[in-house]
Amino acid sequence: RMSTFPEIKSAHSLVAKHVTKEKWDKLGDHKTATSGFTLGQAIACAVQFDNQHCGIYAGDWDSYKDFADVFDPIIQEYHGISADAKHTSDMDVSKLKGNVNPAAPVVSTRIRVGRSIDGFGLSPGITKEQRLAVENLFKNASKKLEGTLAGTYYPLTGMEEAVRKQLVDDHFLFMSGDPNLQVSGMERDWPEGRGIFHNQEKTFLVWVNEEDQFRIISMEKGGDVKGVFSRLVDGINAVAKSVKEESGKDFMLDEKYGYVHSCPTNLGTGMRASVHIDLPGYAKEGIDKLKARCEELSLQPRGTRGESGGMTGCRFDISNKHRLGYSEIQLVQTMIDGVNTLYEEDLELQKKHGI
Repeated sequence: RMSTFPEIKSAHSLVAKHVTKEKWDKLGDHKTATSGFTLGQAIACAVQFDNQHCGIYAGDWDSYKDFADVFDPIIQEYHGISADAKHTSDMDVSKLKGNVNPAAPVVSTRIRVGRSIDGFGLSPGITKEQRLAVENLFKNASKKLEGTLAGTYYPLTGMEEAVRKQLVDDHFLFMSGDPNLQVSGMERDWPEGRGIFHNQEKTFLVWVNEEDQFRIISMEKGGDVKGVFSRLVDGINAVAKSVKEESGKDFMLDEKYGYVHSCPTNLGTGMRASVHIDLPGYAKEGIDKLKARCEELSLQPRGTRGESGGMTGCRFDISNKHRLGYSEIQLVQTMIDGVNTLYEEDLELQKKHGI
């Protein structure tokens, strides 16, 4: 029996535009080989919520291939790339020119990427067995991390209260309860198979089995973007090498879409490079001015209380806007140059407002 074409609550989403009755009739009953994922599961958020812009997740690498009639146009439209685009990855730190001006009031820098091991599902579709296997693989692989990357893996299951409290205080712990993650299937069997690794200095972290199999994060106080990126690259390479030794498998890397993530908005580099910076001049001008300027600089501003905004005085989270269609080096360079530009402009605006 054909599964019935769903009513999509997010009427203005990319899903509503690209999941047509015709495509549904063709793909609605298909299940992927890796995890038996369906198009209905992929678009669950757009069907259930009325606030989605994209509204689709992949349950495994197969989802992108099997449901390409839906995913391809959504990805091309979201990222603004052509149908024949190819992704290039470049993490050669020596190509970076300059760094964020040391005089700029940057409070902290954080750069993250997502990674997934080939042969396992992605969070929305991964089976319980696969999720535990990913965690186990990483547990063993993480013991091989050396030098400044060496650290400890803390599983969420059975976590001691003191450890939990410390991770919350450090803003490292990811929580359950995000409605998108729940409806898309990412929080099944919570918290089993999830955990957090961090090095001694708390400047290198890996989140295991949250929105992606791995979120690899480099962060520190201050504005040494080049240093933070350099550590990230070392960390990614070290994790890739030890995972390969453990499993014989590489990270999922698609020649068209770059590194494979559960959310198509993260395809490509999967990288978000951000700084928290005080911009009192722009704060006086207003967030709309800052948003418009950031758009011109290929950046994205947010309030500093996390993803959804909320302004803390004049402190902003500034990050790269793009993920796919540009290499990692290009994105970090854009961020460095853009932050320096905003800092210079902010000094002028401070004069204007008599700050």
